[in-house]
Amino acid sequence: MIATALFRALIALAAAVGVVIECAYGSVPVVLSFFTIWTNILVAVVFGLSAVRTWQRRPEPGPLWRGGVLLFILITGLVFHLVLDNPSSPFNVVEDLDRLTGARAVANQLLHTLTPIGAALDFLVLTTPRALRPRHAAQWLAFPFAYLAFALVRGALLAPGTKTRYTYPFLDVAQYGYARVAVNGLVLGLAFYALGLALVTADRFRPPLLAPRENRISSPGGGPLK
Repeated sequence: MIATALFRALIALAAAVGVVIECAYGSVPVVLSFFTIWTNILVAVVFGLSAVRTWQRRPEPGPLWRGGVLLFILITGLVFHLVLDNPSSPFNVVEDLDRLTGARAVANQLLHTLTPIGAALDFLVLTTPRALRPRHAAQWLAFPFAYLAFALVRGALLAPGTKTRYTYPFLDVAQYGYARVAVNGLVLGLAFYALGLALVTADRFRPPLLAPRENRISSPGGGPLK
C-alpha cells in the first residue's frame, strides 16, 4: 500500500512539475491551451487523489476516471513521439524540440515520456484488472473531441499569423483547411477509440500482479463513475 501510494504520488508530482515549469517559462494562456497540459493536469489531480486514497486505504477514483486519464496520457506520449518528434512524419516539429534546453527540456520529458510510462506501469502492475468496460472507450472520446473543438474555436478567434494560433500542426486550419483538419481529427479519433478498446481488452485478460484485491480501481458496486 505504501509503495503504491508513493509511486502514484511521484507520477502526480512529475506531471505537476512539468506543467509548472512550462507555465514559468512561457505565456500561461498559451501553455494552458495545449492538450499535453490539459492531460498532465488531469494526471496530477487523479493520481494525486489516488495516492492519498491508497494511503488511507479508501476506494480510488472510478475506472471511468482512471482509465480515461491513462488513455489521454498515452495519447499524449504516442502522438508526441510518433507524430511530432518524428522526422518522417509530415507534422513533425523536431527542429523546435531540438532547441529546448535546461528546465524546458526536463519539462518536455516529464510531460511526454515519464508520465505516460508511469501511468502505464501503474495500470499494468498496481491496478486490479477487469474494472474497465467497452462503453468506457466511447465515453473517453468526449475529452479529445472537446479539446478539438476548443483548439479550432481558439484558432478562429486569434488573428492570422499569431504564434501557436493552432496548437498542433495537424490542426492548422490556416495551412490545411477545415476539410483536411476534419479528416485528421476523424483519423485520430478512430485511433484513440481503438486504443481505448485495446486498454479494455488488456484490462480484462492481464494478471493482477502486485495489486491486492482491496486496492481496486473501484468497488464492484461503484457509483456513476464506473
